[in-house]
Amino acid sequence: MKSGSGPAALPRHLAIGTLIFVSTIFSANHVAARVAFDDGAGVLLGLICRAGASLLALLGIVLWRGRSLGLSARLGAWQALLGLLIALQSICLYSAVARIPVALALLINSLFPLLFALLTWALGGPRPTRRASLLMGLILAGLTLVLDLPGLLDNGAPPDARWATGVLLALSSASFFTCALWVTEHRLAALPGPVRSLYTILIVFCVMLAAGAADFMPDGMRSPDGLVGWAALVILSLCYTTGFCTLFILMPRLDMPRNAPVMNTEPVASLALGWLILDQAFNGRQLLGGLLVLSCIVILAYSRRR
Repeated sequence: MKSGSGPAALPRHLAIGTLIFVSTIFSANHVAARVAFDDGAGVLLGLICRAGASLLALLGIVLWRGRSLGLSARLGAWQALLGLLIALQSICLYSAVARIPVALALLINSLFPLLFALLTWALGGPRPTRRASLLMGLILAGLTLVLDLPGLLDNGAPPDARWATGVLLALSSASFFTCALWVTEHRLAALPGPVRSLYTILIVFCVMLAAGAADFMPDGMRSPDGLVGWAALVILSLCYTTGFCTLFILMPRLDMPRNAPVMNTEPVASLALGWLILDQAFNGRQLLGGLLVLSCIVILAYSRRR
């Protein structure tokens, strides 16, 4: 049905199909990133390729639509903070993907709705309801299964340092993204989405270039060892840009307040792609925990929007 001030919404089955497609494309971007990293590519190089491609595409869309890029000083400061938070989130998530299974990194990153509810409460927002608190508890219980903490305790051996670092980086990614969402919702709500997206990607691109020039990460700008790594960099750039631009262009017609939780299918898609392409598999206990986490996150997201 068409509203008086916006474009007509897509039929729900098309909107959900589009969001599943976008989620799959985003998960393919992360799987391609892992292939590139396994072939020797640096994390910062992957992020620069991704940000550069999406920046060019987004700039073309914004100029084609004739959007004004004006920005007040007050909004500019918050926009700079948003761009920095997304840059840090991107570094943490790609660094996690380089160390642990892609689906595990994305599943931990998907905890941001829980963290957002807690952050909003801590900063003076509404207290989580009993139902939300119960869901959060179930999410944490499911996460212990996904991380296979019972199995680690049974083995009695300390977790692998690379695995532990990857988990901490994924948690940091979720935390930075939570802060970015809070800034977007509470400080940049008056800024048009196209302008906010363009400046955010621009800041991310500049931060990655600066980090690479300053040698912020060891081997962060390292080139891949072979054609497989270079092809993976191209694929991750194309996948991210396609997913981002599809979401950017069609978002006004996707009824996001109703359908946004569908985006939580990204870890599921990454689980399938990780198994097919990277031979990354999970045991039954981890799969059960992942199902519990995703189910509770979707319910929590729907409850919050209502």
